[in-house]
Amino acid sequence: MADIMSFTDTVRSAVAWRSGGQIVAQIITWSVTLAVVRILDPADYGLFAMGQVVVTFLAFLNGYGFASALIQREEIDRRIVQQTFGMLILVNAAIAATQFALAPVAAAYYGQPMVADLLRLQTLIFIAIPFIAIPEVLLMRALDFKRHAVVNVIAAIVSAGVALVLALLGFGVWTLIWAPIALLFVRAVGLTIAARSLVWPSFDFRGSGNLFTYGSWLLASHLCWTVATQADIFLAGRAFDPHQVGLYSEAIFLVTIVTARFIPPLNDVAFPSFARLQSDREALARGFLTAIRLIVLVVSPIFLGMNATAEPLVLTAFGPKWTEMAPIVGTLALAMPAFTIYILFAPAFNAIDRPDLSAKTSAVVTAILVGAFLIGLPHGISGLAWAWVLASPLLPLTVLTMGGRALGITASGLLGAITPGLGAACGMALVVRALAAALPDLPAPLELAVLVPTGALAYLGIVYVLRRDMLLELFRLVVRKQPPAVASA
Repeated sequence: MADIMSFTDTVRSAVAWRSGGQIVAQIITWSVTLAVVRILDPADYGLFAMGQVVVTFLAFLNGYGFASALIQREEIDRRIVQQTFGMLILVNAAIAATQFALAPVAAAYYGQPMVADLLRLQTLIFIAIPFIAIPEVLLMRALDFKRHAVVNVIAAIVSAGVALVLALLGFGVWTLIWAPIALLFVRAVGLTIAARSLVWPSFDFRGSGNLFTYGSWLLASHLCWTVATQADIFLAGRAFDPHQVGLYSEAIFLVTIVTARFIPPLNDVAFPSFARLQSDREALARGFLTAIRLIVLVVSPIFLGMNATAEPLVLTAFGPKWTEMAPIVGTLALAMPAFTIYILFAPAFNAIDRPDLSAKTSAVVTAILVGAFLIGLPHGISGLAWAWVLASPLLPLTVLTMGGRALGITASGLLGAITPGLGAACGMALVVRALAAALPDLPAPLELAVLVPTGALAYLGIVYVLRRDMLLELFRLVVRKQPPAVASA
C-alpha cells in the first residue's frame, strides 16, 4: 500500500511540474504570439504554414520513437543510450540533407520561391533533435519533470524574446523561423545539462533489435499522424492563396491550443505511469477511463466555449484584420472534443507494449481525415473546417474498435467517461449563445468579458446539478491532492 501511495505521489508531482511548466511556458509564448500576430500579416503565416508541412512531414522520421523505447524498457544501460544517440544522429543528419534537397521542389509546388529559403534555414532544427530527445526521455523515465519544466520555461523566454525583437525590426516571416530554432537549441543545451546525458554516440547497433522494432512501430504511427494533421494545409497551400491559408492555419493553431499544448504533456506523464501498470491491465483500464473522464470535464467547455464566442474571441486576441478567421474557429472547435479523446489512447497502447496498435489505428484515422479533406476542399476553407467536424466522431470510434479489447475498455465504459463533461458543455454553449444574441452591440473585449464568466458559471451549475460527484472529485485531485476514484472499465 505504501508503494502504491508513493507511486501516486510521484505521478501527481510529475503532472504538477509537467503541466505547470507547460502552462508558464505557454503563457509566455502566447503573450508574445498575440503581439507578433498583430505585427505580421496573414500572408506571412500562410508562407510559414506551407513550409511547415514539409518540416513536419520529415520530422516524423526524426527517430524520437527509438528514444521513447527507453521509457518502455524495464531496465536500460549506458550502451543502449549510446546506441540510441547514434541512431538519432544518423537519422536527423539524413533528414536535414533531404529537406535541403527538397526545398526548391516544395517552392515550385506552392508557386512561392521564398518557401525554399525558409526550408533551407529550418534544417537547423534537426541538429538539435538528438540533444533534446535523449535527455528528455531519461527525465521522463524517472518521472523527473521539475528540471524539464525549468528548462522549458527558460527556452520559452528566449524564444519569445527573439520573436518579439525580430517582428519589431521588420523581419516578417523570418520571425516565425528563427524563434522556434532558438527554442530548440536552448532546450537542447538545457536538457542535456539537466539530465547529465551527454554521452559518446555508438554506431554499433548489435543487440538493439527490440529497440529498433519498437521505434519502427512508433515511426509508422508518427508518419500517419503527420499525414493526417498536415494534409489539410498541404492541399490548401496549392488550392488557395497565402492569405486564406494563413487564416486557416491560425484557426487550427487557436483551436488546438489545448490538444497540442496541454494534452501531450499529460500524455508524457501518462506513458511512463501506464508503463509501470502494464502488468495489471485492469488497473490500467480503470486509470485510463478516469483520466479521460477528468480531461473531458476540463476541455469540453473550452472547445464549446470557443464555438459560442468565436467572433469576439478572434477580434480580441488577433485584431480586426483576422475577422474572417472567426467562422473557421467556430467550426473547428466542434471537432476538438472527439479529437482529444482519440489522442489520449496512444500512450496507453505504447505502455502495454502495443505500438503496433498506435500505428494501425493511426493509419485508419489518416485515411478517414484525408478522405474528408478531399471532399471538403472544393467547398473552400470552410469546407476543410467542416471536414474536421464530420470526420471527428469516427476517430475515437476507430481506436475503441481496434484497440479497446487490448486495453480492457468497453464502449459503455468510454461513453460513461465522456458523456457528463461533454453534455454539460453543450448545455453551457446554448446558454452563452442565447446571451450573445440578447446583448446589444458591444466592443469585442467587453462582450467576451461578459460571455466567458457567464459560460463558466453555467457550466459549473449544470455539472453541480447533474454530476456533483465529478466536481468533488476534481476538487479533491487539484486542491486536496487526493488520488481520484477509478472508473469502471
